[in-house]
Amino acid sequence: MPDEELIDIKFRLYDGSDIGPFRYSSASTVDMLKQRIVSDWPKGKTIVPKAVTEIKLISSGKILENNKTVGQCKIPYGEVPGGVIIMHVVVQPSLAKTKTVHFGVMLELDWTILIQIYT
Repeated sequence: MPDEELIDIKFRLYDGSDIGPFRYSSASTVDMLKQRIVSDWPKGKTIVPKAVTEIKLISSGKILENNKTVGQCKIPYGEVPGGVIIMHVVVQPSLAKTKTVHFGVMLELDWTILIQIYT
């Protein structure tokens, strides 16, 4: 059986701090990475994911899909052998309750505040 490729990944958080680096098999899924992030989330952060569903991983400007493997997400752009891949972690807390305001303006807290005026 050929040796499976191992990839070093660290996760960059919203405040510039990192989790990792950790070594993963190229067959590991994005969902497995997210589980590790939730379990190893640093104490004392103001934003804390409560579940894997609240995390988005971004690598090379692309949001990674849960069912993809690390090997499928790796972008071959001339990485230095033995280098560490940095994936950015975005925490999207569960949707806040939608609040309807007078005159049909709806405020929704999600990634950003979205204001939609119904006509």
